[in-house]
Amino acid sequence: MRGIIIAMDGYAGTGKSSTAKEVAKALKYRYIDSGAMYRCVTRHFIDHQVDLENEGQVEVALNQLVIKFNFNEALNQSEILLNDRVMDKEIRLPEINEAVSKISANPIVRKKLVVMQQQLGTQKDIVMDGRDICTVVFPEAELKIFMSANLDIRSQRRFDETKAKNIKVDFEEIKQNLADRDHLDTTRQDSPLMKAKGAIEIDTSYLTFQEQVDKIMEYANQLIYAS
Repeated sequence: MRGIIIAMDGYAGTGKSSTAKEVAKALKYRYIDSGAMYRCVTRHFIDHQVDLENEGQVEVALNQLVIKFNFNEALNQSEILLNDRVMDKEIRLPEINEAVSKISANPIVRKKLVVMQQQLGTQKDIVMDGRDICTVVFPEAELKIFMSANLDIRSQRRFDETKAKNIKVDFEEIKQNLADRDHLDTTRQDSPLMKAKGAIEIDTSYLTFQEQVDKIMEYANQLIYAS
């Protein structure tokens, strides 16, 4: 048996994070949510009114960040901390959804976070999901997954998730936000979202959550238990 890196890319709302988290739990691997890291940066930039056009401000703000992943045994779930504050709910608000793609597209931000992500993955036995994990962060990962799904289905999923957190949202606004994010993510100059060479594409439009997890577990176990 050997440890591997599982890298997962794909569009927003395809179930990447939930699936990656469950796969990591089943394999007893560490789960790293790279998207949540960009959301933490976005939260910090909004709170401190960082001007994206001012490289000096961006550099200073990034140097103020300490992002950690912690497993809360009492809640039986992982948490992300920004400067020692749990941020799981604060980084899922509509204002973060609207700003995260623009901030994530900033080359200085991406360079900084890629380094942070690669440092988190210096050891094997991890599952990391995001937009450029297969193409930039871990291009040599043993298992690379690219997840896609129909826009309407993704929008409904995001609407249901947000509503379940007692956050008031509008379906059409969510759909437009996802469409805008798709455009920004796939057309940005630095590390655009794309299917990496050797990645396995999984369309989750009509798959149950467990079917998504089972598909990836099948691929992972083939590699982990390869002779």
